[in-house]
Amino acid sequence: MAATATAGAAAAPPPRQCKLDPKSELRVEVPPDAPLRVRLVAGTAEIFGTELPPEGWVPIPPRSKIAIFTWHGATLELDGVTESEYPSEETPMVVYVNTHAILDARRARARAAAAQGGDLEASQGPRVIVVGPTDSGKSTLCKMLLSWAAKLGWKPTYVDLDIGQGSITIPGCISATPIEKPIDIVDGIPLEMPLVYFYGHPTPSINPDVYKVLMKELAKTLERQFSGNAESRAAGMVINTMGWVEGLGYELLLNAIETFKANVVLEKLWKMLKDAVQSKPNIDVVKLQKSEGVVLRNSKYRQKTRSFRIKEYFYGIANDLAPHSNIVNFSDISVYRIGGGHQAPRSALPIGAEPVADPTRLVAVNISTDMIHTVLAISYAKEPDEIISSNVAGFIHVTDVDIQRYAWKPLLVCGLYLCSPGVNVIHSRKKLTYIAPCPGDLPSRLLIASSLTWYEA
Repeated sequence: MAATATAGAAAAPPPRQCKLDPKSELRVEVPPDAPLRVRLVAGTAEIFGTELPPEGWVPIPPRSKIAIFTWHGATLELDGVTESEYPSEETPMVVYVNTHAILDARRARARAAAAQGGDLEASQGPRVIVVGPTDSGKSTLCKMLLSWAAKLGWKPTYVDLDIGQGSITIPGCISATPIEKPIDIVDGIPLEMPLVYFYGHPTPSINPDVYKVLMKELAKTLERQFSGNAESRAAGMVINTMGWVEGLGYELLLNAIETFKANVVLEKLWKMLKDAVQSKPNIDVVKLQKSEGVVLRNSKYRQKTRSFRIKEYFYGIANDLAPHSNIVNFSDISVYRIGGGHQAPRSALPIGAEPVADPTRLVAVNISTDMIHTVLAISYAKEPDEIISSNVAGFIHVTDVDIQRYAWKPLLVCGLYLCSPGVNVIHSRKKLTYIAPCPGDLPSRLLIASSLTWYEA
């Protein structure tokens, strides 16, 4: 089948069929503003480890870049517009499924060790961390490994450290969630039981110390869960990372490997990381090839993707949800920012020392119109000093901040109203308007500020 490309604004072509040979895939790019659906006519096929149902139409979300792979051959039918669609026999799937088989064997050994009363180390399943540069297919590989494991009855924990894009929840978060079934092609990562820590920025360079602290808090929480659940411990983790792999980014990758006690590293920086972890016991570094179907994305595209991810949180992937608008008094909430606190005075420092701002200090934020269009996280913390060590309940999007209003009250002079001069009257409201995914009061009065913005059309 020859490669085709269709402009997003063009009329949708009629449904068409594509026959795939065994161990080949159909690569498809979906435009942002046109529907597409796929149907399996014959054979078997899967999208990132999740099998297509026979004969049923499957809607593909806008802006998706997918590869429909078949092991034994398949006939597909496409209905709708695509930016590109073409088959390819160049695929790393055989290597990926062999990697999955090795991980599955490790899970089985860990489960057997737990049943025989083995120690925590022997009963620990694979903790896989996937690293590599931007647009090397890390998120896709994570989805496949998770879906294949869930298909066999395991419940691995997915950990997402990529704050730039966010595959579990909105960007700016470090998060984790158990995967109990193959990842849904349409709905994506399940959100029934996510564990989310809010960093609040799209890059760790803004405050790397806070990024490290939040990774540590998430790892501690997961360790507590694993210690009381032998099955989850044996299933292990699959950890996705950001694409920043040089300088500070490389340092943070090494920190993530240590923090989450990763014992399998799947990566594209084989030489660099192998040298860095060779002195550490029980860490296997595996070099994997980059998929030829990976699409490169520029910074402008990534920024748009972040905006779409925030919109999806409030409106749903299919734009079928209706967020609720609410108003809250300033006095009923407290907003804090992590990091950027006041520097200690020189008089309080040792001789010759320079004052340095505490990167993890909690700073109260005055509510102002600068918050309009920003995203605030709702902390589960009971007290402000617990915010950095607490996960979050969800997010709100600020649509308006009403600080105070001025009005001219005309003067009554000799029975006549004079327009000027008048009296300047301040009507103080001090109310913040926001949208939330569900109605009702906020679950907490402690909110976390961020640099994440979204402008609703």
